[in-house]
Amino acid sequence: MPTLDDNHPGARVKEQRKLAHLTQRELANRLPYSYSLLNQVECGARPATAAFVAAVARALRIDVTVLTGQPYLTEMRQDRLITVVRPIREALDLYDLGVDPELAPRPTQMLISAADELCADVRGTHLRKAARALPTVIAELTSSAWARRSTELWQALASSYRTAHDISVKLGYYDLAAVSLDRMGWAADRASDPCIAAVRQYMRALVYFREGEYTIGRRLAAAGHIAAGQAPLGRERDAVVGQLHLGESIIAARASDEHAVEQHLTEASHIAGITGEATDVHWLSFGPTNVAMHSMSAEIEMRHYDEALVQARALQIPASFATSRRTHSVIDRARAEMETGHFEAALKHLLAARRAAPEQTRYHPGARETIRGLVHTSRRTPDSLSHIASWIGM
Repeated sequence: MPTLDDNHPGARVKEQRKLAHLTQRELANRLPYSYSLLNQVECGARPATAAFVAAVARALRIDVTVLTGQPYLTEMRQDRLITVVRPIREALDLYDLGVDPELAPRPTQMLISAADELCADVRGTHLRKAARALPTVIAELTSSAWARRSTELWQALASSYRTAHDISVKLGYYDLAAVSLDRMGWAADRASDPCIAAVRQYMRALVYFREGEYTIGRRLAAAGHIAAGQAPLGRERDAVVGQLHLGESIIAARASDEHAVEQHLTEASHIAGITGEATDVHWLSFGPTNVAMHSMSAEIEMRHYDEALVQARALQIPASFATSRRTHSVIDRARAEMETGHFEAALKHLLAARRAAPEQTRYHPGARETIRGLVHTSRRTPDSLSHIASWIGM
């Protein structure tokens, strides 16, 4: 049977609290959580949720990754993913070097298709494949964009920088993700594309959501609306604005602003009724399905687990929906099942997430903490739980 080791977020919370010379009472007084919960998380009796970790990181003025232990280097070595990070970092540093005289880039349409394929691979959770191909695509697009000054090439380069962000976040390299978003903004400016600029602000808002800085997250989302407002009227603009509202609904949920959650979800639902399933717009997966998924996630963020479970059980996700988004929703449901005492159902959904997207699930902090929670609460540990706990490094 797996046991809770000392390498979990609760243990790291305790370590960082002591380094800050705070007692449990003193830290709890700085959190929107009780002393009892802090005590239970530190000793491993309760999983450390993403919201809890963000609140502690903010109170202690440290980075979230200090508490989550990301990136998970041991697992990345086992999965042969650790070697892909440096080439991505180097490719991001080419942005202002102009044309590379030693490079012979592919034709424009082939490079645009390559950028789209990277987006598809990430949403299909083929992280290793995308990460290995990404540096070459960025290098070719950078040189070609400088040589031809083509809007299409700047747009494709911005898309590739976004892929660098997505991969970096999924692997836990948040510093690299921030650099990627800076580069995405730089390329979006050269493309003069307000929708790409708005998508970037949406993604920046989610950075601060993860860090627990909800006021900044909301300001960035508002900047995204301003950028999107400069785009021509139409489905593309609508889908981007709708996705901004979905992001804002989750930020509001984490901030316990139920009124704002309802407002943003209502607006997103109205827009989704106009656009339909707009999964083809900037790879955002916007549409009625994503609105329903965010509604369920918002309930989880507000710790309304019973309502979240009702919504999760009613949720119908098309098989054609992006694997990464479907998997995220399955992991959310596992959390809701665990929090409401449905331990077998929680394990069932974690195993489903692993089958659908093993790389995403293994590096997802929420999945890891739900597994830890099941290990702690299970009176009898089934082999399947032991195996998945061992798989994440417990």
